[in-house]
Amino acid sequence: MNCTVIDWFHAWPESALLSVAEKFLADVEMQSDDVRKSVVKFMPFSFTTVNEASREIFNVEKRYVYTTPKSFLELIKLFKVMNAKKMTELDSAKSTYETGVLKLEETASVVSKLEQELKETSVIVEEKKKTADAQA
Repeated sequence: MNCTVIDWFHAWPESALLSVAEKFLADVEMQSDDVRKSVVKFMPFSFTTVNEASREIFNVEKRYVYTTPKSFLELIKLFKVMNAKKMTELDSAKSTYETGVLKLEETASVVSKLEQELKETSVIVEEKKKTADAQA
């Protein structure tokens, strides 16, 4: 074999993971800066937790579970996709509920008008009933 290359990958330091998470999540719309900071801090934490679990799996089962920088980027990508999907679902549900509330308000308005008309009509009916009874 000629031209054999061995690439040795070292684990990213947590500061690098944090920096990458900040950069890739900068364009994601979130409720507040506190939420953004929490999500950004969670990404390296979850990745290092998976690395620790990988070492535990190796110790118990003698089987490697590889995590790479690409795995970390895929984690961020998955978060962005799931976040966008949930935001779309929430926006859809919100618009459905808002439409429902408008329909309920319109119906309440129509019902109150009908009740008023019913009261007025029942007064007229009572007067005509009295007139008819008096003539009989």
